[in-house]
This record gives sequence, structure tokens and C-alpha cells, in this order.
Amino acid sequence: MYRDPEAASPGAPSRDVLLVSAIITVSLSVTVVLCGLCHWCQRKLGKRYKNSLETVGTPDSGRGRSEKKAIKLPAGGKAVNTAPVPGQTPHDESDRRTEPRSSVSDLVNSLTSEMLMLSPGSEEDEAHEGCSRENLGRIQFSVGYNFQESTLTVKIMKAQELPAKDFSGTSDPFVKIYLLPDKKHKLETKVKRKNLNPHWNETFLFEGFPYEKVVQRILYLQVLDYDRFSRNDPIGEVSIPLNKVDLTQMQTFWKDLKPCSDGSGSRGELLLSLCYNPSANSIIVNIIKARNLKAMDIGGTSDPYVKVWLMYKDKRVEKKKTVTMKRNLNPIFNESFTFDIPTEKLRETTIIITVMDKDKLSRNDVIGKIYLSWKSGPGEVKHWKDMIARPRQPVAQWHQLKA
Repeated sequence: MYRDPEAASPGAPSRDVLLVSAIITVSLSVTVVLCGLCHWCQRKLGKRYKNSLETVGTPDSGRGRSEKKAIKLPAGGKAVNTAPVPGQTPHDESDRRTEPRSSVSDLVNSLTSEMLMLSPGSEEDEAHEGCSRENLGRIQFSVGYNFQESTLTVKIMKAQELPAKDFSGTSDPFVKIYLLPDKKHKLETKVKRKNLNPHWNETFLFEGFPYEKVVQRILYLQVLDYDRFSRNDPIGEVSIPLNKVDLTQMQTFWKDLKPCSDGSGSRGELLLSLCYNPSANSIIVNIIKARNLKAMDIGGTSDPYVKVWLMYKDKRVEKKKTVTMKRNLNPIFNESFTFDIPTEKLRETTIIITVMDKDKLSRNDVIGKIYLSWKSGPGEVKHWKDMIARPRQPVAQWHQLKA
């Protein structure tokens, strides 16, 4: 009897069935492998993903913890420091229990967060720079009243993180003490040479001062940088109404210094450009213009000109100056000066720009100063670094004049 060789024998699977089975088996295997990889990746990135989200999106991030805040000490004299220890992050066991399930969107989010954390010039860095621009340091002092002797006692203890006012990158701070509104009688601490974290520990007595008058006064502390050859530079101030202080015992305070209200914060601005030529070993300083300069003359105006000093390792090397603009609080100079500076000396170089008021009958007055170097204020350092990063290109920037 003839049998077709291609006919399927009873009970044997056909070729189509075998092909379909093989495809299904391979598909299932690939799916299992992909799921396993995705789950493995999520487990590896899950913890970093949550940490990155906390850093980028929550108020209690590293940016907030890095900010220095003043601490008010209670009457007992012991400091209560509630700030977290630097370098330690709170550990929450619930993070492991609430780990998100595996998904493509979670993996993409985690990678995006990683890139946000590692990218230069991130939002966190900009915020940190913004905070540092306003930091004038802080001061610790105590105050109390002796009813039997009718004496007010003020003790100046120390200051921390004062800004550098000298071109050498430091300051020579001291403190003036007033009881406002009386500004005629003041007391002063000693000068602490080249110290941004000075310790004074000096006690001052206002004797024969009735309590009824004390509570009507405002304790005013002004921190200044001592300058032997010119006027002292204000650093910051603190004021506290004495009617808001329990004077029955010595109270100790930490206070942030605020910009001085003696007009030093409204001296005007100066627009200038810097151009660094590494092949010629030179810097071109272009004094462009100024605006809203402080009036130094009786007639409500000024006769401004600009002095430019090149300093190297605290020594004056070269001086140049612009012409004087008569009776002008918004002068336009447009004068350029070239200074020869070898590359190896660039890091120890400072350019001091001083806006002066010309006076024929007396000594010329200082309107404001700018210190340009690697170690000046944040705005000045930014201008200096931009100059280095963009050689042979004039880099212009506005600067606030300082006392």
C-alpha cells in the first residue's frame, strides 16, 4: 500500500506547530532577560535616584545645609547648635521599602537626575554664589546691666568669616561701639592684624547710665578694616534696641553683619573691561564709564577721575589714571591702560581701581574702590576668571564701588 512521505504520522507535531512553538519560546526568553536587566538597573540606580531628587527638588538639600546662619545663644551661655553635622545625611529606612517598581520612565528620570547633579554651572552652584555675595560675616557679643552701679556692660567677643578688604586677601578688623542716637561718644576695640576670624574678648563699661535712659538707646556695632594710609573701610554693622533685651543678666548674641548704612553702599558703579593677552604677557584695562556716583562736593556733584594701580605681592608696581570729568556723576571715560604681567606672576597680581573726586583746595576724596584678582569678592573673581578663560577678548562687567 502506498503512503505519502509528506503526510504526518499520527501523534507527530507538524512543522508549523514546531515553528510557532520555537518563536514563542524565544520571545518569552527575551522578555525575561529584558525584565531582569531593567530590574537590576533600577536596583542599582534606585538609591542614587532618590538622593538626586532630594538634592535637586527639596528645601532641605545640600544647598540649604551649607548656608551659615547666625546662632542666638540663650541666657545660660551655652550654644545650642541645631545645624546638622557636615557630611552626614539623614538615613531613612523607609526608602528601601518604598523603592519604585521597575519601569522605563523611572530609569530615564534617574539618569536625568544624575546628569543634573554632575553638570557644571548647575542651579545649586549659582544659588551658592548668590548667597556668598551677601555674606559679610558675623559677630558675637554680650550685653547686660548692673543696677547697683548703674553701668551698662558690653563685651565684644569675636567675629567669623569677615570679607577681605585689603588687596592682600585679608583685613585688619576692629569694632566701634555706639549707643544711638549719641554718635559723639564711642568706644573701640583693638585692631587685629590680617585676621578674618578675630578674637577680641574686650569688655566696655558705660558707667553712670540710668536704666531709664539705657532702654531708650540702640546698641550699634560697626566692624571696620583699619587702613594706615587712607580712610578705614566699613565691613558691616549690627544694631539692637536695648528695650528688647533682658538686661538683668548678661545676654550673648551671634548676629550677621549687614551692609553699613553710612552711604558706603550707594557709591555708584563702574563699567570696565579686561583683556588678557598671554602671548604678549599683558592685560589691557579699559575704564569705560560710571553711573550714579556719590556726590562728594557741597554743590551736590563730583569731579571724578579713576586711578589704576598694578600690585604684585602687596607691592605697588605701576599707577595710571584717567582725565578728570568736571561736575559729572555719570562720566564716560573710554580710556585704556596696558600693564605688562608675566603669566607666572598672574596669580599674585591685583589690580586696584579707585574712583576719586578731584578737589583743588583740599585732599582728593575717595568715592569707591574695586579690587580685581583671584581672591577678591565673588563678582570681581568672576570677572578675573572670565578674562583668563577668554584670552585676547575684552570682557566688560559692571562693578559696585566699595568704601
